[in-house]
Amino acid sequence: MRIDCVFSGGGVKAFAFLGALQSISEKGLQIERVAGTSAGAIIASFIAAGYKDLEIEQLLKEIDLKKFLDPPLLSKKIPFIKWLLLYFQMGLYKGDLFEEWLDEKLGAKGIRTFGDIPEGYLKVVISDISLGKLIVIPDDLYPVYNIDGKSFNVATAIRMSASFPYFFMPKQLINKERTRSYIVDGGLLSNFPLWVFREDGKDRRPVLGITLSDSLEDQQPYHIQNALDMLQALFQSMLKAHDSRYISKTMEHNIVFIPVKNIKTTDILISDDEKQSLIQLGKERASNFLKFWPK
Repeated sequence: MRIDCVFSGGGVKAFAFLGALQSISEKGLQIERVAGTSAGAIIASFIAAGYKDLEIEQLLKEIDLKKFLDPPLLSKKIPFIKWLLLYFQMGLYKGDLFEEWLDEKLGAKGIRTFGDIPEGYLKVVISDISLGKLIVIPDDLYPVYNIDGKSFNVATAIRMSASFPYFFMPKQLINKERTRSYIVDGGLLSNFPLWVFREDGKDRRPVLGITLSDSLEDQQPYHIQNALDMLQALFQSMLKAHDSRYISKTMEHNIVFIPVKNIKTTDILISDDEKQSLIQLGKERASNFLKFWPK
């Protein structure tokens, strides 16, 4: 059976998606269109590029997440100045190495721009905090920024969607008002865009959503010990509130909930054992769910 898939954000917790993809493959389901926010957009882009589940697992297991931390050259020479740069550049890391890695891996499958992907088969959610708008790439690029969606680089879109506030510097686009728009993590406005494939209130084919939480409403309390913890708690509270109100209860029958605990979105130093545990958790949860799906 052919299905569409939507992946939530979740930072490094997204290793759990790899196990879910294994279960989807074992069930004999074929993914057609994909969409996602932040880390979910990374997974979606690899699927759209033609990578199989085990290939995606290999890609993610091989990377050293610390290598994506690319502070400006000046802050390398004068460490304390990074906090001054954070004030003016609104992020600790440039995100260039991350985008270059994405472009290389997608390019290996012949994917550079959205024009290289069948129309409508990949949708990436970003947040334009200058206009206060949720943006879906490539659909909204021309109406909002006068940019041809087909010519837009896929790796750039993913980098935008994964721009966790103050961690990566926000990307910039010139909007139709001829002002500069700052783009940050899509999760700020929709961490789980399960609605993105709805057409006239209906789905073309079964849509399977996969999210790294217990449910749309239940949320474990945050243990806040410092400013970074508070920032993450604020961010998670905003995205959780939006999606829990937007997604109807009737959609829960199409959602695989993967409750990832004790690992934060930005825990880039997680061990190989923790990665494997996340993969196994994702596989178990998805496998149990797919026994009775679609209903």
